[in-house]
Amino acid sequence: MSDLIASVPPIGIFDSGVGGLSVLRALRTRRPDIPLLYVADSGHAPYGDRDPTHALQRSLRVTEHLMDQGARLIIVACNTATARAIDTLRRRYPEVTWVGVEPGVKPAVRHSANGRIGVLATPSTLSSPRFDSLIDRFAQGCEVIRVPCKGLAAAIEKGGPSDPALDPLLDRYCAPVIQAGADTVVLGCTHYPFVAERIAARLGPHVQLLDTADAVAAHALHLWPNATDEWLPREASAPVQLETTGDATVLARLAKEGLGLDVPVRAIEV
Repeated sequence: MSDLIASVPPIGIFDSGVGGLSVLRALRTRRPDIPLLYVADSGHAPYGDRDPTHALQRSLRVTEHLMDQGARLIIVACNTATARAIDTLRRRYPEVTWVGVEPGVKPAVRHSANGRIGVLATPSTLSSPRFDSLIDRFAQGCEVIRVPCKGLAAAIEKGGPSDPALDPLLDRYCAPVIQAGADTVVLGCTHYPFVAERIAARLGPHVQLLDTADAVAAHALHLWPNATDEWLPREASAPVQLETTGDATVLARLAKEGLGLDVPVRAIEV
């Protein structure tokens, strides 16, 4: 690692598990010259199927760890943690630049031809006041089919995106969207893009899937105060550090399969 790259603070990214790798992938595609530090809080997952205070408490703990590692821009790459924790994080740590992820309701409304939108997300995300606010602001006049996908993120984490054991869950959670005739479906959890092809196969070619990972990456890079050519040559390749509070082999496997990223994964206690 060059001294120049080493002097640049990393962008911190965290999720309840491996799902936030979809955001890391988008960041890496856009700017491979920026150091990234990713924490999968798999040892305390899932956030979305548990009491909302759990997501808040864990978000605070992981944030302190990322700040200790030098991160001054942190992406909450988890819809549930964004819904339940990001307002508190912004108040408690005003020195940090925060980027959250939310279900792409606004672009879904824009893309839908028939005004029927499906949102696949965790129960906690769909029941949060923050999600209700998204609907009130952007989806007036549209039919929004909320599909709480209990257990899906955990199943992706456990078996990987190609696990046949996911089939019953995917069948169950795609059914309400098909029945409602939605023409646009929002992937409202960062784990779900890893099974997007399997979801699309069930919904059919007439249904458009929306994932906000690239938009989140673009927004983070716009805010990152060091994301300028004066700091780093664009051809430089900065390090990616992966950490997990759970099983390191799970994060390593998906990073390699989903991103082509073959780097050591550090197990941590936070």
